[in-house]
Amino acid sequence: AYLAAPGGYLRFDVARGVIERHDVPGQQATDFTAITSRADGRLALGSADGAVYTLAPDGTVSAQLKIFARVDELVAHGDTVFVLDRSQTSVTTVDPSGTQAQHALRAGEGATNMALDPAGRVLVADTRGEQLLVFGSDPLILRQQYPVRGAPYGVAGSAGLAWVSETATNSLVGYDLATGIPVEKVRYRTVQQPNSLAFDDKTGTLYVVSGSGAGVQVIAGAGKQP
Repeated sequence: AYLAAPGGYLRFDVARGVIERHDVPGQQATDFTAITSRADGRLALGSADGAVYTLAPDGTVSAQLKIFARVDELVAHGDTVFVLDRSQTSVTTVDPSGTQAQHALRAGEGATNMALDPAGRVLVADTRGEQLLVFGSDPLILRQQYPVRGAPYGVAGSAGLAWVSETATNSLVGYDLATGIPVEKVRYRTVQQPNSLAFDDKTGTLYVVSGSGAGVQVIAGAGKQP
């Protein structure tokens, strides 16, 4: 697992329980705000001043693209990187060279979080517009748009369902996207302010992290009907 940090990033070896600090050469003053790993193993980092950095295998910067107001989240599908810019409420794709933007689309009225599901769909929570946006990744195109009341914020993808948290109601909803229109399949009560979500497809476990210090909620067998 990776975490962006000022001047570099942290690598967490889950199996060994070891955290390693990696500094990006020449970027000691850069405030990195997002990170993702591409299919080729290269890392891409986003910064507070609106740049995407692609790292070479030796950890040096091999490419830089600075066209954003701020890079808030990154996900990768293959070697293509998707950038969420909250200030511009937009989703943009960066080509494998790391030097060019391929496509850019507005993401609702106030997008806050983004995730990639196993089918290659890009899920975006439009908190201000109170909706779930589902983008196709190749090419970038808005395929589904569905109202989600209750201030949608956290998102996560799984093989079966798309997960969206509602911070106004402290709820978590699982949507089936198979029909082309999201269909609510399951709903859970959550910890207060469920800001961050992560799903482990291997175990079917969903993790919900509170943004107010209320802890981490672990939902085993998430999505399975009683």
